[in-house]
Amino acid sequence: MTVHSKLQPYIDAWTHSIESINELVTPLTEGEWSRPTDCPYWSVRDVVSHVIGFECELLGDPRPIHSLPSDLRHITSETARYTEVPVDIRRHHTAPEMTSELEYTIIRRSRQLRNETRQPDQEVRAIGGGEITLEEQLWGRVFDVWVHEQDLRRALDKPGNLASAAAVLSRDYVLRSLPKLIAHDSGAKPGSAVVFDVHGPLEFMRTVRVDGEGRGTIDSAVSLGPAVTFVVDWETFLRLLAGRVKPAAVSDRLKIEGDPELAEAILSHIAVTK
Repeated sequence: MTVHSKLQPYIDAWTHSIESINELVTPLTEGEWSRPTDCPYWSVRDVVSHVIGFECELLGDPRPIHSLPSDLRHITSETARYTEVPVDIRRHHTAPEMTSELEYTIIRRSRQLRNETRQPDQEVRAIGGGEITLEEQLWGRVFDVWVHEQDLRRALDKPGNLASAAAVLSRDYVLRSLPKLIAHDSGAKPGSAVVFDVHGPLEFMRTVRVDGEGRGTIDSAVSLGPAVTFVVDWETFLRLLAGRVKPAAVSDRLKIEGDPELAEAILSHIAVTK
């Protein structure tokens, strides 16, 4: 048995992205590890710690026993607390400790993925608990690792990989959230359509349509007379949906045509990852 052909693209994309992170951070000086990133409240060290922590969880390593400081303002839920523990426990690790642990984690996880023989639809444990399919788990890891790769690239002023295989999979991962965002969260009227015209390293157009029963669907067909059209570059689109930046901060990079009230409602819900 070998890795299922449906899973291999996720593994390849994850490998490219996490190895890119390794290449980015290996030469960093101690001070550069403390640079702030777009990921709220997290430094370069924190982002890498998060990536290491979640990959170690999927390797089956025991959760670290650690009490968080009481002054972390961004810890407002149990999910945030769960995510922060493997980050905070590494906040005093040196640069060599960080790079060696990252490299070792990549080696271990790559070996685990090379030996994967389960089917894409097999139920597995999700990070933090619950059950998801193996395919969904791997897709989620591609998205998480690539988005954090981009956090690091912006913090370090080393742009790249905006049209990589992981970028394409991450685009498709997050686009699935748009029908609910438009039809339910933003209250678009039945029969209306909203267009996202995205340009840059990754160019695409997607139309979210709301049917007569108020359900949203998404496709790549052109819509005549959409209620709202957003024209935006790919990196800004990603930063908005990933909650890295507020719409007001990138208004000069975001062109909006159509119903201003609906556009405002959509932008108020645009951060689909928390």
